[in-house]
Amino acid sequence: MKIVVLDGYTENPGDLSWENLEVFGELTIYDRTAYTESKIIAERIGDAQIAVINKTPISASTMDACKKLKLICVLATGYNVVDCKAAKERGICVCNVPSYGTEIVAQYAVSLLMEICSHIGHHSETVKNGRWQKEKDFCYWDFPMMELSGKTAGIIGVGRIGRTTARILHGFGMKVLGYDHHFTDEKKLYAEESDLNRIYSESDVIFLHCPSLPETNQMINKESIDKMKDGVILINNSRGQLINENDLAYALNSGKVYAAGLDVVSTEPISEDNPLLSAKNCIITPHISWAAKEARQRIMDITADNIREYICGTPINVVNT
Repeated sequence: MKIVVLDGYTENPGDLSWENLEVFGELTIYDRTAYTESKIIAERIGDAQIAVINKTPISASTMDACKKLKLICVLATGYNVVDCKAAKERGICVCNVPSYGTEIVAQYAVSLLMEICSHIGHHSETVKNGRWQKEKDFCYWDFPMMELSGKTAGIIGVGRIGRTTARILHGFGMKVLGYDHHFTDEKKLYAEESDLNRIYSESDVIFLHCPSLPETNQMINKESIDKMKDGVILINNSRGQLINENDLAYALNSGKVYAAGLDVVSTEPISEDNPLLSAKNCIITPHISWAAKEARQRIMDITADNIREYICGTPINVVNT
């Protein structure tokens, strides 16, 4: 059995081990593979039966060039980089890693909000730069300090991550509204069922925890922002495609949206002309919500399970059934 990892560095920059995959056969690991070079992608897969990817795209033409390919394992929950329809037509199984980062992604979403509320990083830097010892008063703050207790949070997407975020927010004493296409009884334990218009009009903070689908593409736009409370805070560490970035930048600069905490953007790595780079009160981090070592170890373990079960003839976490 030949296995090739095409872009392994972000999963394992050196603090984990690939030994769970090595037990299945001959393992070749590439830290990075150019996403736009389909010829190189096909050459690196070669005659391997299993390709392990994170963001390296696998197209129909790549599959046609790799005749022995039988299994594609995605080191993530999202699998839009794979042409799943083409894979099914060619008898290639595609597996992902669901539920590996629920706790850390929810923790990170709330951390973005905490930074907006308290600006801890900024004030720490001012102290280290010598400002505090020169102050006439015992304290100072450069931004409004915000208390969350009694405020309303709206969560769009009340799946595992959305419910975990809601659980944390309840601990701050927040009222939590939730919107989801399928609002089950379990979800009602975490959030009050609401429609989008109510989420927009009543929420002091809005969290995006939904997938990128045709119906969610750029759902945050001028029209939806106009429905929001003045001074709303927006948190998105789900998918960058959910936001019209020009509209959000305008709303931030005008003050309609007080602040945004983002860990994802529409094009990654971020483009130099992204309007959010110069927008007011916009925190942007480089898609690292998922990157805690504990979460990455779960990715490694579940990927090994995916390979093992496929070899045994009982594939799991299959996304192209």
